Formats: sequence, C-alpha cells, structure tokens
Amino acid sequence: MGAVGQACLIIALGLSVYGAVASLYGARTRSHAWVASGRRAVFALAAVAAVAFAVMEVAFLTSDFSFPVVAQHSSLTTPWYYQLAAPWSSQEGSLLLWLTMLAIWSAVSLLLLRGRLRDVAPYATAVLLGLSAFFAALLVFDASPFARVAAAPADGLGLNPLLRHPSMMIHPIMLYSGYTLFSVPFAFAVGALAVRRVDAEWIRVTRPFALGAWLALGIGIILGARWSYAELGWGGYWAWDPVENASLLPWITGTAFLHSVMIQERRGMLKVWNASLILATGVLCVLGTFLVRSGILDSIHAFVQEGKLLAWSFIGLVCAMVALSVYLVASRRRDALRSEARLDSLLSREAAFLANNLVLVAIAFVVFWGTFFPLISEALTGTKAAVGPPWFDRYTVPLVLILVLLSGIGPVIAWRRSSPSRLWRSVRLPVGFAALTLAATLALAPDAASHATTVVLVTVAAFAIAISVSELWRGMRARQAMTRERPLIALVSIVRRNRARYGGYMIHLGVAVLFIGIAVSSAFAGETDVRLAPGQSATVKGYEFTYLRPTARIDERGGQLERIAFGSRVRVEKDGRTVAMLAPERNYFPMNNPMAGVVSRFFEGEATSEIGLRAGRMRDLWIAESPDIAALTPVIREGDKVFAAAADKVDASTRSVLLAQALTGLVDRYRQSAPPAQFRILVSPMVGWIWIGSLIVFAGGLVALWPAPGTVRGRVRARYAARVAQDLGRA
Repeated sequence: MGAVGQACLIIALGLSVYGAVASLYGARTRSHAWVASGRRAVFALAAVAAVAFAVMEVAFLTSDFSFPVVAQHSSLTTPWYYQLAAPWSSQEGSLLLWLTMLAIWSAVSLLLLRGRLRDVAPYATAVLLGLSAFFAALLVFDASPFARVAAAPADGLGLNPLLRHPSMMIHPIMLYSGYTLFSVPFAFAVGALAVRRVDAEWIRVTRPFALGAWLALGIGIILGARWSYAELGWGGYWAWDPVENASLLPWITGTAFLHSVMIQERRGMLKVWNASLILATGVLCVLGTFLVRSGILDSIHAFVQEGKLLAWSFIGLVCAMVALSVYLVASRRRDALRSEARLDSLLSREAAFLANNLVLVAIAFVVFWGTFFPLISEALTGTKAAVGPPWFDRYTVPLVLILVLLSGIGPVIAWRRSSPSRLWRSVRLPVGFAALTLAATLALAPDAASHATTVVLVTVAAFAIAISVSELWRGMRARQAMTRERPLIALVSIVRRNRARYGGYMIHLGVAVLFIGIAVSSAFAGETDVRLAPGQSATVKGYEFTYLRPTARIDERGGQLERIAFGSRVRVEKDGRTVAMLAPERNYFPMNNPMAGVVSRFFEGEATSEIGLRAGRMRDLWIAESPDIAALTPVIREGDKVFAAAADKVDASTRSVLLAQALTGLVDRYRQSAPPAQFRILVSPMVGWIWIGSLIVFAGGLVALWPAPGTVRGRVRARYAARVAQDLGRA
C-alpha cells in the first residue's frame, strides 16, 4: 500500500511539472493541443492526489503502524472518526491534504471555466500546477507520508489530545479549502497580467472562487475560535496567536478584494489595487501554511517540529511569489492597469468602499507586523521579543470601529456622487435606532462609562444592523407593492433575484452582530481563579458556583485504557435558584513510552480540559478545573516500583489484571478523598452572539455564492456556442 501511495506522489510531481511546461509552451506558441494537454494534466493530477490521500486514510483507519506517520499520530485507542482526521494533524498529511485540495479545486475551476478566458487560462493553469509541483516535491523528497519501517510498533503514540474535538475534524479542511481556493483567483490574476487582459472579465469568472475561499476560510477561523473556547481551558476564543493571525490575514485582504472589485466592474477603477490585493492574498495563504508547518514561530496551534529544509523551501516559494507579483503589477501599472475613471466625489459609494479597503489593509498590516515582530526584533536586536493581545487591541479596535461604521454607510450611499441631504434621508432611521441602543446600553450596564470603546462599538454596530435590515425591508416592500406577495415570499423573491446584493446585506448584518458579541463578552465578563474544596463556593457576577463533589472514571476503548478523567459536579445558583449543573473534567491520556513507569505513564502523558458550559443567548456560564493529583504521586511512584520488581515474576495477563486493579484503586481514592481543586470560572455576557453572527455571515455568503437561476444553462449555451465557433473557424 505504501508503494502505491509513493508512486502516486511521484506521478503527481511528474504531472505537475509536465502540465506547467505544456501550458506555458502552448500559450507561447498558441498551440491548442499543448494547452489542452496541460489542462488534462490537472485532471489527472486531481485523480492521482485523491488516490494518494485515500491510501493514507486507509493506513490510519487500519492502524498500520509500519507507517511512522500513523504510529506518531494515531493509536489503537483513537476513535475511528478521529483516525479519519488524524492525517492532517501531521506535517506529511497536511501537505498531502494541501496538494489534494489544490489539485481538486484547480480541476473544478478549469472544468467550470472551460471556454472562457482562453488566453489567460493556460498561464493560470501553469501557476496552479507550479504550486502543485512545489508541494508534490516536498512530499517526495522531504516529508513523504508513505515511508515505512521494518519493525512496526504494537501501538502508536496517539493523536494529540488537544485535537480530539469535533471542530478539529472540519477546521483544517475549511482552512485548507480557503487557502487552495484563493489560489484560483491568484493564478488567473497572474495570467491576466501576463497577457495584459485586466478588464473585469477575469474578476467575474473568478469571483465565485474568491467568495468560496473567503467563506471557507471564515468558517475555519470561527471553528478554531470555538475549539479554543471549549478545549484549551483558558476561557477565551481569540488570543492573537501567530497561527490564528496567519489564517486571519488572507481573510482580511480577501474581504477587501471582494469589496473593491465591485468598483472595477462598475467604473473600471482600482485595477492596480485589485490585482495587488488578490496577489497579496495568494501569497498570504502560502505564508499561513508556512507558519503552521515550519515551527518558525511559537504557537499552541503548531503541532510539528521545525524542519529547516521545509522552512527554507517555503521561504523560497513566498519570495518567488512576491517577486512575480511585484514585477507583474509594476510592469503593467502604466498601461494595462490604468484606471478608466476617477473618483467623482468623496461623498460616494466608491469613496466609501475605498475607505473600507484602506481600513482593512491597515488592520492587515497591524496583524502582520505584530505576528512577525518576534522575527523582526530577532533580526535587528538578536532577541526574539513578542507583542501580546493588548498591543493588537490598541490598534485594531479603533480601526474596527471605523470599519463597522463604513459597512453601514457603504450600501446606502449613491454611486459617483451623493449629497448630505440624500445621505441623511437614508440613514436617519438607523441613526435613531443607534441612539436608542446607546441609551439602552448605558442604562443596562452600570459600568458602561468605564468601557467607552465597547459602548461606541455596540452603537456603531447597531447602526450597521439597522442599515442592513432597512435595506432588506425596503426591497421586500417594493416587491410586495408590485406583486402583492406575502412578506416572507416577497423577501425570498428579492433575495433570489439579486443574490449578491442581499447576501452582502446579510453578511454585513452578521458581522455587526458578531462584533457586538466580541465587544460585550470581552468588556463585561466576570472571571476568577479560585481553589475550592468539596462544599465550598465562589461568586462571580451574581452567580454562586458550588463544588458539590469530585468525580473520577476510567475510559476504555477496544479493551485498552484510553484515558483517566478527574472532575467534579458544580452547581450554579442565582438568587437562591439553581440555574445549571456543570461537570468540568481534566482528562489524562497515557504516554506510550516503554521507558515510563507502568503506573505513572497514565498520568505523565498529554492532558486536556473538558469545560463545563451552560450557554445562553445573553450569557455563558463557563468553568474549567485543574485537579490536584499531587496527593496521588507517592502511591503512583510506589506502584511503579512494585510492578518493576514483579516484571519477571508474573505473566502478561496477570500483570494487566493487577494494573487495572491498581488504577481503579487510584480512581476510587481520588473520588473518596479529593483535595481542593483549582477552578477557572467565567461568566461571559453575549458570547453566543459571536456564533449567531457567524451563522448569519455564512448564510449570507452561501446566498451570495449560490448561482442565480439560469446561470448554469447560460454557461452551457455559451460553452456550446464557443465550441461551434471554434469548429467553424477550423473549417
């Protein structure tokens, strides 16, 4: 099986190199046969990469520990659904996933765009295959997932316990979908610049891929935030971690691109800006992969060791992409990228979108600088210094305030030129709603005066929400006036007829809701770290948390111990009434190391927190526990000595029975006389609005991405007409 997978990787490398050369040769010589051959190489590459990935999945599902990648990232006690996700926890598997998804999305893009942008497509194909060749070469020469060992271990080390969370099965897939989908508009931008065809056509044909990439990347980011909130045990959802920032950067520049291309389509403006944005987004996607898989920056999200060859390979690729991008934009700036119109007024939708873009790019610069500051400081001073969340918040919060305000003004201001009176007529009701929101916030939050920035952000977000809702309302009422349809039917009708516009309103609405959740939960949360014994209580924001009793258990899978869980039952009361029963735990996974003690190995491996959570629309009750197992340490050490002394005196089956009895005794001992435990307690208002806002954003993205009725039929007719014209030309 390993030979099949390795052969697929070698074939993938050959196909990538051949297809790139054939596409470039066909483009330069205007040979349709060579161009078609390069395109077929993409389809073959997708099939071969998919087979290679399937081989790796089979190796994980069958626990074939003769593959080192399986032995290091899976075990006999790893559930089958986590075995499916385990490949992309490894460096080799994640690179193969990148190659597979890039090949599949490349094939899909060429299939859907066949017959369009005939002069641009060969260069885009060459770029996509060039990226594929890079990842295939890494897999063949440096990080092959199909390496084998002669003597396979009896069991593997297991999947990192931090990754045993449902969102981790989808989170990497979404991130890599976003990264690889953004490669499609990047490649077509390179092709359009190469042939100096930078009209709006290449934007129109690649917009669905850019929007799909933006949507997938956003889903991946939110899933990562949810994982951090539920799994890491610190109570937050965003820590400005380098790997978090690496995924955020292309999402920000991609957002700017999706906004500014509307100006190029409508007015022929911002050609340099749009080309630069999508090229930068493509570079940042590769840079994000580099940060995760090189280990060059410390991160809780980086689960691989630093590899010099891989790091330098990525640095070389990023430098090559940057050099190519700068050359293409600089050399086409004065002719092909010349703007067809100028800004008519600062009070116009073009100006609002441009300001929106400038703010987004400023946020991206702040995130980029803060993320790479450790490397910058090390290069200049020899010391690797880092900046923390307060530094990021100091610069991003004011920019986000401006961004939310512009997201409200942009949709209602007229194209080309507007007037203050006309703009006021469009925003006076939303301004009134924002004023009411301000008054309500000041009344309901006693300490609102000490959180002025949060109050302003909530007010501005309320303004943006009112704008989006009013635009949906106006469209629905206009439809009703014409057709006499019921309100819901009229709303669905207008959304179907103009999916991009109303999907955009939904996205703006969801973003505003999301920012309200972030602002309120960050500013008004109550948090405490406290040590409690059974029967003791702690009060946070009016809620009383009482440690009722300890819990302990042993979880088995397939006849083998999977983990030992120590936890508690905690009652939450308010005003004498029970509002929740929470069950935080700390899970201890065994260390698969023959040198470790027979008993202590079950407590010296990885440990994860399972939080107790009661989520609600207006507040979350959150608690994490760190049990004190120091009292068990002498007993554990004594157990190691006893089993070591009896190693040659009892057979394996008897030893297993005695070990099970010893561990059961330890668990019972903790349950009966647990020492005080350390708790982190958090009462966070409106955290749920973050997830609700995200769902609204993603729903709006799907609406905007979903093809309008007749689009598919139109493409088929256009493709058929193009083929007929080509046949007539040959005749």
